[in-house]
Order: sequence, then C-alpha cells, then structure tokens
Amino acid sequence: MPRPIHKWYAAVATAGLVGTLVTGLTATGAQAAEATGAAKAASGATLPFTSIEAESATTNGTKIGPDHTQGTVASEASGRQAVRLASGQSVEFTLTKAANALNVAYNVPDGQSGSMAVYVNGQKISKTLAVTSKYSYVDTPWIAGAKTHHLFDNARLQLGQNLQSGDKVKLEASSTQVTVDVADFEQVAAAAAKPSGALSVTDKGADPTGQGDSTQAFRETIAAAKGGTVWIPPGEYKLTQSLNNVDNVTIRGAGNWHSIVRSSRFIDQSGAPTGKVGLYDFAVIGEVTERVDSNPDNFVNGSLGPNSTVSGMWLQHLKVGLWLTGNNDNLVVEKNRFLDMTADGLNLNGTAKGVNVRNNFLRNTGDDALAMWALNTTNSDSTFAGNTISQPNLANGIAIYGGRDITVKDNLILDTNALGSGIAISNQKFLDPFFPLAGTITVSGNSLVRTGAMNPNWQHPMGALRVDAYDSAIEATVNITDTTITDSPWSAYEFVSGGGTGKAVKNVNISGTTIDKVGTVVVQAETPGAVKMSNVKATGVGAAGIYNCPYPSGSGTFSLTDGGGNSGWSSTWDDCSTWPKPGAGNPDPDPDRNLAKNRPATASGSADVYTPAKAVDGDAATYWESTNNAFPQSITVDLGKSEAVRRLVLKLPPPAAWGARTQTLSVQGSADGTSYSTLADAKDYRFDPASGNKVTITLPASAPNVRHLRLRVTANTGWPAAQFSEVEAYLS
Repeated sequence: MPRPIHKWYAAVATAGLVGTLVTGLTATGAQAAEATGAAKAASGATLPFTSIEAESATTNGTKIGPDHTQGTVASEASGRQAVRLASGQSVEFTLTKAANALNVAYNVPDGQSGSMAVYVNGQKISKTLAVTSKYSYVDTPWIAGAKTHHLFDNARLQLGQNLQSGDKVKLEASSTQVTVDVADFEQVAAAAAKPSGALSVTDKGADPTGQGDSTQAFRETIAAAKGGTVWIPPGEYKLTQSLNNVDNVTIRGAGNWHSIVRSSRFIDQSGAPTGKVGLYDFAVIGEVTERVDSNPDNFVNGSLGPNSTVSGMWLQHLKVGLWLTGNNDNLVVEKNRFLDMTADGLNLNGTAKGVNVRNNFLRNTGDDALAMWALNTTNSDSTFAGNTISQPNLANGIAIYGGRDITVKDNLILDTNALGSGIAISNQKFLDPFFPLAGTITVSGNSLVRTGAMNPNWQHPMGALRVDAYDSAIEATVNITDTTITDSPWSAYEFVSGGGTGKAVKNVNISGTTIDKVGTVVVQAETPGAVKMSNVKATGVGAAGIYNCPYPSGSGTFSLTDGGGNSGWSSTWDDCSTWPKPGAGNPDPDPDRNLAKNRPATASGSADVYTPAKAVDGDAATYWESTNNAFPQSITVDLGKSEAVRRLVLKLPPPAAWGARTQTLSVQGSADGTSYSTLADAKDYRFDPASGNKVTITLPASAPNVRHLRLRVTANTGWPAAQFSEVEAYLS
C-alpha cells in the first residue's frame, strides 16, 4: 500500500517576536540505570520546594486520568492525573518536609472563579486560596493543530505558621468545582534586608500597597542608581508601563515571596545596554490572559547587555519570561520559576553567545519552555543545563532551532502535551535569515518523562527526543548521550524532516539510553539519513523497535548503525502504510511464522562453540549443547514481546550419525524474564532420525502469553548434556 500523505508540522510559533507574528516536583530526576552503558544521570533543578501529586493524597474527590488526549484536563496535568473536587470535597496532603507556604496547580471550569478553604491539621485557617479561570483556556487559531489549551493555573499562599514533616494541609473546594493537580510545599525564608548603599524605590515614591502606579518611581530610582543597586522592599508594586534604559544596574528584592511587582511588561528595550544588568529575588506577576504575539507582554523583551544575571525570580501570568534579542553575551539565568506563560518561558532569539540557563523550574508554558532560535545572527556556545520543565501544554520542553556549538544537558522534562517533544534539535527556520545547526550539538544526561505527543496535523507522533531536518539537512554533529526516557506515550527517538521534503538527518550519534516503557517504537525514522546508536537499552516497547519509513517515497534511505550494547528493540515495524497503535504490538503478515527464529537466546551453559544462538538460527545442521555432566540445564529465548505460544517444535541434526535419544524436559514461560511458570510438565521426549529427529509439544489454550520461553532439561539418554539444533515456537 502507498504511504498516506501527511500534512506535516505546522510552524508552532516560537512566540513573542514583537511586531512579527511567527507563528517541582523534587529534583530527583530519573533513576540511574544499573546496566553498564545505559544512561546514568539524575537530572533537573535543585528546587526549594517539594511537590506532592493530588492523586497520591487523601481525597473524597474523583481521580481523573491518566489521559494523553489533547485538549482534556487530565492530559495537561502532572503525571496526566489529577483530582476533581465538587464544592465541599477536599484533598489532604501530608508534608514530607518543613513548610510555611504552598503553591497549587489547579483548574476550574471556563468562566468560573472561586476559592478553596485551607485546613492545617484539621483546623481551618483564616486565609483562603483564590482560584480562577481568568488565565486559562487559551486559544491560538493561527497555530495549526492547536486546541484550547493552558487549562491549569497556579496560585500561592503563605500559611502564616511553620509546619513540620507529617503535618497535614487540606484544600476544600468552597464555591466551584476545582481540579487539583499538584501542590508545592516550601519553607519561605524571612524577607532579606536592604543591601548597604542601595537606593529604595519607595524613596522615590513607589507605593508598596499596590494601589498607586509606581512606574515613575522605578524609572527614577533606576536612573539614579547607575553602577549600583535598586532595592525593592517587601510589598506589592503596580507598574502600568514598561521600563527601559535599564543599564549597568542591579535590581534586587527581599525575596520572590516578599517583593512583588504587578506588571505584564517589566523591561522592554531593543537597544543593547553597555553595562551588565542584575535582576534578583523578586516576583513579576502579570495580567496576560490571551496570547498576542505582537505585544511585548514579557518580563524582559530585548537585551540586558553582556555579562548580566537573572536569578531568584518568580515570573507568572506573562506571555514570555525572557524574549532575548541583541547583545546578551554571557548571560546567566538561574534559580528562577516560570509559571503560566501563554507562550515561551525563555527564547534566545539570535545573537546569544555564552549564555547559561541553568537550575530553573518551568511549569505550564504555552509554547517551548526553553528555546534557542538562530534568527538574524546565530546563537553559539550557549547552554541549557539542569532545568526542570513540567507540562509545556503546546510545543516542546526544550527546542534548539539552529545555532552553533550548543549544549543541552542534565535537564528533567515531564509531560509534554501537544505539537512537541521533550527535546527538539531542529533546522526549522520560521523566518530568514536563519542559521542552521553547526559545529557540535551536545545533548547529554537528560531525563524525559511522559514526553512526546501526537501531531494532529499529520496523525503521526512527535518523539520524546526529535532531530528534525525541517528546512535543511542536519550537517552539524549531534551527540546524544546518557539519556533516560520513561513512559513515552509514543516513540522514544524521532528522526524526521518536518516540512515533509525528505531533508537528511546525518551525523547523529546516540550512546547510552535507558528506555522504560514506550507506547510504540524506540526509533521513528521518517526521513533519509544516518544515525549510530550504542548502549540503548529498552524495556516495555509497545509495538516494535524500529519504524524505518523515510518520507516522501523515493527520497532515500535511513541507515541505523548498531554500535553495540543495544537491547530490547531489535524488531522492525512491518507496514509503512500504517502507524502502530500504542501497546498494540506489531502485527505480522505471517501468522504461521516461527516466533523464535533469530531471537536472542541464552543458556545456563554451553559446550565449546555450541552456543545457544545456534538453536534459533534457522539451520537444523547447527546446534546448541549445554555444559556436559551438569544437569539440569536450560535454554531461554526472548521472543521480543508477549506471545500466545501454542506449539513448540524441537529439533536435532537429521544425519543418521545422531542416534536416537530421549531428553527429559519441561517448558516454562515468563512475561518479564524474572518470574517463570510451567507451561508443560517434565516429560520424556524421543528424538529419532527415522522420524526427522524432531518432536512437537502442544501447549494448552489456557497457557498464559509469554515473552521469554525456557526449556529445562534434566536428562538425555544419548549424551550427558542438553542438545537442540532448533527451538521453534508457533502461535498455532
């Protein structure tokens, strides 16, 4: 059958280019792999809070999910699960560490607002947690394939008391339905003191009650403090206009729970400052309820100048956290929280050199959480490292669009939802002039959990990690090492030309990956190219190891080089005219096939050159022989996936030199290779050259499906060892 024609990727906006429409969690990371050569890194940010999932807490509400269906509330939740509370219902969390504040990710129905009552150890406190749909239910009709998204929001509250491990905090829906996803519990430090020599915005008339407009006071303080520090005391400050001419100055708050700026546009400056800027330890919380890409609704829009630092910020309800153009060389962005952006968390929009974005937490972004886009001039020598990214509800966790010598390392990315991967390494340009990937792109030590998504524009998924020759071939060297991919709903690695033009993905080297559950395939190859993979170890593969179907037809071949140490994904999807369904296995056109042929085989022991692989090679003249004089002995065949085995055919070499003999054996099976059950009890089986030197064992219809098939031999009248030239397994 011809391969169906797809409408390939729509250009998901790398959001926020002004004037141009371009359209928690604890930081444990993934478990280190025990197998030699597998991924070894635990990834993500070091966070000041501990997250507890609502579905693991005590509740009288309704648990929803897991669900990966785009547009559903559960699909956007952390872990794809949450708890829905009707008015009067509650969810109670038991603390694992000391805390005096909490932040809650929640959803309420569109158009509704309300509150949640808060109880500490059974006692209702005077404070309530406000909830609203105001910042949710975002529509972006100019992005093909997008649906109403951004269904969750975050709300925070200081509890007014210090709690300890074991204390309980209950949230009760008071006036509207509330779906609770996850709660972050934090021990917030006391407000910091004013630094010596700093100029306070209140000295210029800023209003810490949040009632008056403090814009002019901030501007005057910044102008007066050149070369020094602007101090934002504890309080709330309303800015009705953006700041510019922020140059050679540090702006510092008393802590991001204490010094709060209410502004949807904090800094907007296109000219590059000449001196470095420091932004430290305050919150900027906006009022952005819709995504309008022509508006500079960003914390920073433009440039901060070389050698600047952004640290300890709480950024929320903005379009983009930092949309960076101009000279931002050697910028450090660290220890910040990005929550509820309608577009990107951070985008290095060309020119960036030596930028280090590290140890940040991002949740509920409406486009790429972290992106580098090499527009106008290239990004180079820049790094995204040690960040935790949760629930980007449109596009990717991390996206690298062009650039030279870029590093993406030690990040933890969870729960991508639509039109994106956990990590995308891409030559999608969006606009010109664009600078494709060049030099060496290093992707190392990242952990991807429940990442990848179905693309509704072409009904094929986007893998957990995608290398995309969208507009031009991948010519850079791309080295992907020590990766952990867990519970990917679709594929693990995708190699594609997203524009559907068959551009090649080349020079990709993958070494050391641990994959634990993948819905369909490990390798999704849909464009010509060449990739080398080593020490990639997979368990829980839903359909087949490899989908190798370059598009369009006739565009070339995709070559996958086995660098050794790979396991668990050797099978190939058979039909390029269809896409496998998650967990449905790989339908084979031949129901009468020998399931054991050329499958991995192991044995309790072998004599000389008579290895277990010779019992599954399809050649009856070769054979496996166990260690002599050491019964019992066994041979085990990995069928690749669970199968309803109903018949075995066991053979010895047919020449008359092989005299008749009887082997006493039983048949065992296992789903996981660890726990085995008996499929056929021990029995004597006669092998006679006169009848072909073979025996047939019929298994009962009630026998369980097995992936691992084992023959346990306790005696052989012809030789003091177990012997088989072929072990064949059939469905009927």
